Amino acid sequence: MDHAVLSVVPPVVAIILALLTKEVYVSLLLGIFCGLLIYTDFSLTGSVLTMIEIMDDKIGGNINILIFLVILGILVAVITQSGAVRVYGEWALESIKGKRNAMLVTALLGIVIFIDDYFNCLTVGTVMRPVTDKFKIARTKLAYIIDATAAPICIIAPVSSWAAAVGSSLPEDSPIDGFSLFLQTIPFNLYALLTLLFLFFIIWTGRDFSAMAKSVLANKEHFEVPVEYHDTELATVGKGGNGKIIDLFLPLAALIAASVYGMLYTGGFEEGKSIAEAFANCDSSKSLVFGSFVALTFTAFLYLPRRVMKFEEFCAGFSAGFKAMTPAIFILCLAWTLSGIESEKYLNLGGYVGGIVDAHSSLTTFLPPIFFLVAMALAFATGTSWGTFGILIPIAVAIFDVNNLPMLSICVAAILSGAVGGDHASPISDTTILASAGAECHHLDHVRTQLPYVLTVAAASLIGYVADGITQNGWVGLAVGSLCIVLAMIFVVSKFPAVDEGPKPTN
Repeated sequence: MDHAVLSVVPPVVAIILALLTKEVYVSLLLGIFCGLLIYTDFSLTGSVLTMIEIMDDKIGGNINILIFLVILGILVAVITQSGAVRVYGEWALESIKGKRNAMLVTALLGIVIFIDDYFNCLTVGTVMRPVTDKFKIARTKLAYIIDATAAPICIIAPVSSWAAAVGSSLPEDSPIDGFSLFLQTIPFNLYALLTLLFLFFIIWTGRDFSAMAKSVLANKEHFEVPVEYHDTELATVGKGGNGKIIDLFLPLAALIAASVYGMLYTGGFEEGKSIAEAFANCDSSKSLVFGSFVALTFTAFLYLPRRVMKFEEFCAGFSAGFKAMTPAIFILCLAWTLSGIESEKYLNLGGYVGGIVDAHSSLTTFLPPIFFLVAMALAFATGTSWGTFGILIPIAVAIFDVNNLPMLSICVAAILSGAVGGDHASPISDTTILASAGAECHHLDHVRTQLPYVLTVAAASLIGYVADGITQNGWVGLAVGSLCIVLAMIFVVSKFPAVDEGPKPTN
């Protein structure tokens, strides 16, 4: 069925159903089954057997990613329950002086914890909420800071669960290594980079606008602590552990150091290759498994002899961590299966789309902004970034090959950028929900106050991707997007007064 128009049906079905139903699991399953029916000439038995064959191949080929996610979930659960997060919060409560400093430390902590967005939201919210309350910083503002440093930092960090998911989203027959492609998207991931820039601008100047300004002003007059708290499990995090601040940061340092060493080792650094060559040729998934295993083992030797937590509590983190990662694992398995049915062995979407692009080469000019907008709409509707780039990245890879690597990097960056932007705006996003829960902020208040900021950065990113398409140069798009966000900052400074200054901290 090479070059057949029906090869576009599965991803289109998955996208449309996701937009209509807002259920990514069912949408992916139905998209997969549509592709299987087409491939097997509508044989139900053949479709099921083919699906099992593809899943066996895809899951087996990406088993290291799944192992990494499970171990990472366990590590997050163990660190959280050690009490180190709570102790860091107590230290910060006594040490931080000034409202601006409190927000800056909150943002910096969010950047430091880049290995996973769930862990980021949970940790930053739990640690910094007492500190920001001390300075009467609106809970909506805290939720925005948490959300703006969760997914955006994870999607540009090479050692993270997001990097692993992106790298594994490429089709099996892709001519480029997923991790190498991910590294090349980092400087062109406009939404993530511009969100971080815009966040620090808002913090430093104290200038808020739209719904956020109203919320901040209202909290200056009467500081609101919501009575409801929709996730009571988060409220008890780390209550029983005896951890210290060092017990929070040493495991993270071990994870980073071991993962980087694993990448250098598997890339041939010890065989004489340069650092750049080693990173380009490394086995990233195996390296992440190595790093997470070393970090978990290190954490056990760090915690248990010092009685930071009981052995039974440490072991309980295994089941809790596995459970926390189950949704992400399920999405990845379905996305891998969808990309598998579209591979050259089956429907060969790449051959069909590639033929269209070859015949209409001028279309490439519009692809970066189109990918950005589609990814943003899909992530907004489904509430999942991972499902979004799991659907769209194989399409981008099908359009471009290694002969046009710059445009492939730009388009994949646009997909990742739009996926994070849509995730930020979505009221059903896991990260959005966790950010509001971590801040103990009413969820819809967080969505309502954050949305104008999301749209501001998204508009600047879209203009940047238009420039990318016209010039086919990612650095031009980065410059244009940065200029747009700077102009937006100048407009905010000229039109809106500083509203988030003072009051003095409470005792």
